[in-house]
Amino acid sequence: MDQATLIKNVVSQVLTQLKAHNGGAAAPAKTSQPAPAPKPAAPVKAVAGKGAYGVFADVDQAVDAAAASQRKLIAAGVEARREICSMLRQIPKLNADNWGAMELEETKVGRLDHKIAKLQLLQGIPGVEYLETIAHSGDDGVSLDEYAPWGVIGAITPVTHSVPTLTANAINMIAAGNALVINAHPSGFNCAKYAAQVYNRAIAEKFGIENLICIIDPPTLRSAEEIFKHRDIPMLVVTGGPAVARAAMKQPKRAIVAGPGNPPVVVDETADLDRAARAIIDGGSFDNNLLCIGEKEVFVVESVFDKMMEAMARAGAVRLNSSQIDRLTKAAFAWANDHFAVQKELVGKDCHVLGEAAGATVNRNVDLLYGETDESNPFVPEEQMMPFVPFVRVPNVDAAIDMALKHEHGFGHTAIIHSNNLATITKMGRAMNTTLFVVNGPCTAALGAQGEGYPSFSIATPTGEGVTNPLTFTRFRRVAFSGSLRVI
Repeated sequence: MDQATLIKNVVSQVLTQLKAHNGGAAAPAKTSQPAPAPKPAAPVKAVAGKGAYGVFADVDQAVDAAAASQRKLIAAGVEARREICSMLRQIPKLNADNWGAMELEETKVGRLDHKIAKLQLLQGIPGVEYLETIAHSGDDGVSLDEYAPWGVIGAITPVTHSVPTLTANAINMIAAGNALVINAHPSGFNCAKYAAQVYNRAIAEKFGIENLICIIDPPTLRSAEEIFKHRDIPMLVVTGGPAVARAAMKQPKRAIVAGPGNPPVVVDETADLDRAARAIIDGGSFDNNLLCIGEKEVFVVESVFDKMMEAMARAGAVRLNSSQIDRLTKAAFAWANDHFAVQKELVGKDCHVLGEAAGATVNRNVDLLYGETDESNPFVPEEQMMPFVPFVRVPNVDAAIDMALKHEHGFGHTAIIHSNNLATITKMGRAMNTTLFVVNGPCTAALGAQGEGYPSFSIATPTGEGVTNPLTFTRFRRVAFSGSLRVI
């Protein structure tokens, strides 16, 4: 039986099993419209070392099961890890329509077409091919530099990319020889649990390893804290907001943290304005601007500002006037504790919903709203995650770079420039010093979409690892043979 057939059979078996657990509720049909998410298997009272394909109510039991599965993974060898990673890429690809609909129905943020696209982007997540042994050979012997696993990794996944983040991390971590214990965001937990069960069932069918991807049911602040402090979890990987990022970095263990971003865009007088407009729309509208790398505010030099605004309209974006922007701003932000707080009701919503809040009629096929503001508007300094992008008029490119640096807040995450002046591009790149720096393209170019390179759903900026890959989740080991193995 070939691997594609095996995966289809396993997914079919799991859906049948879940249907039985749900009292006969059918799995979602393939559709391009949001569909009610099927309920995964009911919570199971796990016993030590055994869960319902990775689902555990107790953190200690989950860690014990993950540790046992990790030992089996190492014993199975590198080729088994290679095949597991391939399965974890193929399963969401085969089920992208259904799973995208499930995630949108549960989380209520983002766009269905882009939920589906994110699941398909998982094809580019790197695996064991990144684990290349480096050899040193000389008169005194031979040494091998290799990459060892940490063991059991504790992970926190976000509501914005629930299944993609879980899957991308699982591919990277399993390639490196690890198992996972996950505390998913409560608002994206059911689809994450569902995916984890399908993955674990597929792995168990082929390799007899049942609990490589353990998930806590239900996820709570207490279970997250237990994962953070667990003595048998030597590494934490957090993808989420500032509070959970700070909590992870306070722990006395290795922490890889994908923190916040507020990516600025600079457009200078040498830019191809039509190309810049298309790129800003493609990036800023992706999943309704939920991406941490997404274009959040644009600084345009005075001499081409009006032409840039016209280019945005030609590319299909809809411009809001000043009164409409004022109304949207009041609906999108509230003043609390001396700062503006984003109102969750509008996060990740479609343009026509934001249009209603602004008092404007916007067609449902519009991808992005935009308009002119000054830098004091909350849409500029806040990571707002909505498909409205503010454009700020600046006197020259030096002022634009200064504003970009100011409103990126030192996160070191992502910055974007549209320019054909190499000196200006270099100046901004050096000034921003961000993990991702995109030139003349959409933000997604930094992760291999309209650009080169591999994708990731955990961009570790606070802790410096950047775009995560299997090496991120390994420990360096050197094996030295003193005076041995020399044959020449």
